[in-house]
Amino acid sequence: MQIRDIMTTNVATCTNDTPLEEVAQMMMDCDCGMIPVVAGDDTTRPIGTVTDRDIVCRTLASGDNPLDFTAGDVMTGNPVTISPNASHDEAMHMMESNQIRRLLVIDNNGECVGIVSQADLARNASEEEVGEVVQHISRPGGGMGAGF
Repeated sequence: MQIRDIMTTNVATCTNDTPLEEVAQMMMDCDCGMIPVVAGDDTTRPIGTVTDRDIVCRTLASGDNPLDFTAGDVMTGNPVTISPNASHDEAMHMMESNQIRRLLVIDNNGECVGIVSQADLARNASEEEVGEVVQHISRPGGGMGAGF
């Protein structure tokens, strides 16, 4: 099974200067926990991601007001990406080795064409495979970025 068969398409994106309030609203509207940060309004080339956890850990936990920040202030740069032609197994391995729960799906031009999540993979894997991925992604000591 290829990633293109199970990924979420029509992904909402933001730019570096998008206020966090707007990013959080996108998460609510799209019922998701991650928004890709793209290089500009005229491209979907990702430069990072913002997760709900990024917002909490990088603003609120420090006593800062998230309304004073933009996506670029809290994003995780250098997002882990995968091709839509990649296999289910490749995606699971990438999530395990990077301790993340979501991958940006990137086409040959470097544009974001979707997101594949741990849940997408779980719906299309054996119980044993799901257990292995969850175990590796959730192992302690990953620091900021682990579990996103």
